[in-house]
Amino acid sequence: MRFGLIYHHQLPRPWQQDSEERMFNEALDQIELADRLGLDYAWATEHHFLEEYSHSGAPEVFLGAAAARTRSIRLAHGIVQLPSAVNHPVRVAERLATLDLISGGRVDFGSGAGSSQLELAAFGVDRATKKDEWAESLEVVTRLLSEEPFAGHKGRFTEVPPRNLLPKPKQTPHPPLWLACSARTTIEDAARAGLGALSFSFVSPEEAKGWVDTYYDTLQSEQCLPIGRAVNPNFSVVLPFMCHQDEETALDRGLEGAHFFSYALMHYYISGEHKPGRTSVWEEFQKNRASVGLVREPVAPAGDDAEQSEDVKNMLEQITSLRRGIGTPEQITDMIRRYEAAGVDQIIFSVQIGKNRHEHIMESLELFGAEVLPEFAPHRDAVDEARRERLAPAVEAALARRKQHTEDVADYVIAPELRA
Repeated sequence: MRFGLIYHHQLPRPWQQDSEERMFNEALDQIELADRLGLDYAWATEHHFLEEYSHSGAPEVFLGAAAARTRSIRLAHGIVQLPSAVNHPVRVAERLATLDLISGGRVDFGSGAGSSQLELAAFGVDRATKKDEWAESLEVVTRLLSEEPFAGHKGRFTEVPPRNLLPKPKQTPHPPLWLACSARTTIEDAARAGLGALSFSFVSPEEAKGWVDTYYDTLQSEQCLPIGRAVNPNFSVVLPFMCHQDEETALDRGLEGAHFFSYALMHYYISGEHKPGRTSVWEEFQKNRASVGLVREPVAPAGDDAEQSEDVKNMLEQITSLRRGIGTPEQITDMIRRYEAAGVDQIIFSVQIGKNRHEHIMESLELFGAEVLPEFAPHRDAVDEARRERLAPAVEAALARRKQHTEDVADYVIAPELRA
């Protein structure tokens, strides 16, 4: 089992003049500690305009700062939005290669199409075609990173002439690739494209097993047609996190942050109406949290359990899942064992969420490093190697099915444009 931290850079109102500066610096302190403790990944999301939920509009800058303060932890985009109106594939490839070099080859590249209307509309991205645009852009990025020279691309959404991308990444043919997943269908998409699955749904270990089995069955089938020049067989889950020797203290310190994360997600993606620069998501959360079950002990609407709708049951399961990574070292260890038994390869913890306090996060990480990590860390390299060996024939077959680009650009010449 591998472990990571993921940063949305949440910042509930009210804000002070130095709030964002302090938030970023505290996150960097946390990643520096995680690196010393031996955690494996630091993930950074990319979002735009999602006030309070995510102040993470330039993850490449944040990860560059993390690279300068760490030695071993992998620096992962989770995710870069790939519609070209948001991030042109050439610029994405250049930033990835540069970060990979300055970090000593520690970059992982997660991508996605974006989903919130507040973001998509701001960049003029068509919701009906965003998934196709993501796939085209990702193929261009991986080719730019690995071809010398890049033979050019004329597609439905992007056109890039033959060029030689500089710099090239340290990792060859390119950093490991991941896809943001929130449902079984996107997990299947990740497997078909040979990408690691970043599962952002708070699934139980039992539900995760079904998703893991689907992912690896698909990846080993003839449906797998890698979008990049390498396959990244990996399945991860994301959970809120807070660790303390006393369960009630852990809940006191971490549960409200997990509940705010869930409420803010619903606000921007499902049910909220937002006035830019005016709406206080934190105030609305405090006012409405009980009505959506985001309380210490969630309570279902009145009625016979047998008569409850599936929606109610699913809601209660999601709310219960928010506390799964919050507890004592013993409880968290048991939880990890269950995900490990389900076949999950990495657990990614959301720590800087809601108004979780920096000193509590640091204490939790120290405790996790002292009492939980030692059970799992010694085996991780052997587990990864066994997985690679087991999947090697399927990966080789999948790469053989991959579309080959054989364009001859040996005679392609760019002449200077003379000006009067």
